[in-house]
Amino acid sequence: MKVIKVVLDQCDRIIVATDAGREGELIFRYIFHYLNCRKPFVRLWINSLTDKAIREGLDNLQPGECYDNLYLSAKSRSEADWLIGINATQALSVAAGQGVFSLGRVQTPTLVMICSRYLENKNFVPAKFWQLKAATASGGMVFTAQSTAKWEQQPEAIAALQRVKDAGQLAVKSVERKETAQEQPLLYDLTTQQKEANTKLNFSADKTLSITQSLYEKKVMSYPRTGSRYIPEDVFDEMPERVALLEQYPRFAGYAAGLDGAALNRRSVNDSKVTDRHALIITENLPGELSKDERAVYELVAGHMLEAFSGKCVKDVTIAVLSAGDTDFTVKGSVMKSAGWCAVFGEQETGGDEEAANLPPLQEGDCLPLSGVDLLEKQTKPKPLLTESSLLAAMENTGKKLEDAELKAILKDAGIGMPATRAAIIETLFARQYIVREKKNLVPTDKGLVVYRIVRNKKIADVEMTGMWETALAKIEAGSMDADTFLKGIEVYATQITAELLSVQLSVTNGETCTCPKCGNGRILFYPKVAKCSNVDCTLTIFRNKCDKQLSDKQIVELVTKRKTGLIKGFKGKNGKTFDASLVLDEQFNVGFSFPEKKAKSKK
Repeated sequence: MKVIKVVLDQCDRIIVATDAGREGELIFRYIFHYLNCRKPFVRLWINSLTDKAIREGLDNLQPGECYDNLYLSAKSRSEADWLIGINATQALSVAAGQGVFSLGRVQTPTLVMICSRYLENKNFVPAKFWQLKAATASGGMVFTAQSTAKWEQQPEAIAALQRVKDAGQLAVKSVERKETAQEQPLLYDLTTQQKEANTKLNFSADKTLSITQSLYEKKVMSYPRTGSRYIPEDVFDEMPERVALLEQYPRFAGYAAGLDGAALNRRSVNDSKVTDRHALIITENLPGELSKDERAVYELVAGHMLEAFSGKCVKDVTIAVLSAGDTDFTVKGSVMKSAGWCAVFGEQETGGDEEAANLPPLQEGDCLPLSGVDLLEKQTKPKPLLTESSLLAAMENTGKKLEDAELKAILKDAGIGMPATRAAIIETLFARQYIVREKKNLVPTDKGLVVYRIVRNKKIADVEMTGMWETALAKIEAGSMDADTFLKGIEVYATQITAELLSVQLSVTNGETCTCPKCGNGRILFYPKVAKCSNVDCTLTIFRNKCDKQLSDKQIVELVTKRKTGLIKGFKGKNGKTFDASLVLDEQFNVGFSFPEKKAKSKK
């Protein structure tokens, strides 16, 4: 800040070259006002960092005051987020009387998504149903087809099975052949890249952003914190050179050489859809030494860039309907005509699970032999638990579920959170001990579920609030709404949410309040690392981490109320071996182990 002040004092005017967007404008204005600067300033507004874009931008500098409303919009969002977050967080923490329970405009709806999906999955009752699977052959080619009907009652399915067996053959009812073209994917924005890195590499959103930032600093990747999946025309002009560069990269050399001289696909090129940053692409520099994780992320982005500029994937798809004993069966087959973009990684050439690679020539009216028919017992499945990939998609697409048409339109391309902050929001939920990872799935903790049950019907958990904020902020940016009016409304809202939260009863132990067994006066307070007595004169403290095992609230409650827990598995001794034991609270209120009695070996 001191260096910037010295430079500003020496200059005649300032060229503002922060990000061409709301946050970039805010950063400059905060510094400008903090230093009480009075120098005139002009704005450099560019979408990419190529020499050509920068030169054109410098030839078309805009007066600084043209962006006053953009600054007011950004400042309003920043102050509103702070007001809501700090008041809601403190209100819920005060209501709890223990620990920290943070809430926020983006954090809380995100927690609600995770908890509601978890409870929906957990409470799902599967229903059985039955289908038939028939085996047949034509032209020496054996294939199977599944019944279009699904029966909820087994006797009905068995009756249908018998009718098919009695028919003894399958009649070809209809054959539909069509050529289908799979569009190339758009280039990556940060969120799409994080979703695919989670699915394909099992990286967290935060890890992906960190690695991509490292590649950016090594000058082999463009700026990572982008919300756009498009590039402007001037960057597209450089794409043949970037594709040619990959001819020197072993994994993609053959494919990149095949694109040499070909017209590159323009689906990801659109000046109007690029704001402060264009889509994520590789730079003109080939990477040198990279770590294993860095190379995996580089290849993910480089390969995806090749996909985006390749031709469509074209297949001939055949769907046949076969019939026997009043039951219809369908079978689907496809033949690749042109792999196009699917050939880059070779992952999507085979299609879906039940899609055959090929089918024999079939004609309507053909009769095929029935070589066997099976009764399949299946059951309905719940929606899967959220992973980081599916959560990022949900955060990105929250607007689709809104009923209000205006709010839906506003959030259509925005969702909740900014691409650059979504990873940090998810990490905050981990840090607050609201959620944990179970393999790839995100699962709420007891603490997270308690907060969910309190806030799920409150406005702070509602994505509509984000929609209304974005509507107001867009009006401030356009000059049709006063920023002070917006903030007065936020203050009223903050007062309401604070009053609501202060009135709730909160306990992370599902309503159990534990009296301290040592002093008999205080109650047990639960913190991230310890549980201890609320009486300042009492010394009872129970550390959560015991021999590399993290104790849950329920286990601590059991320990202080019954003086002994049930068997806890997975403690780790100094020798590194795991063991199982109960915890006991002795006469001096120290925590010790109680080991299960070993069963006597039976004599042979």
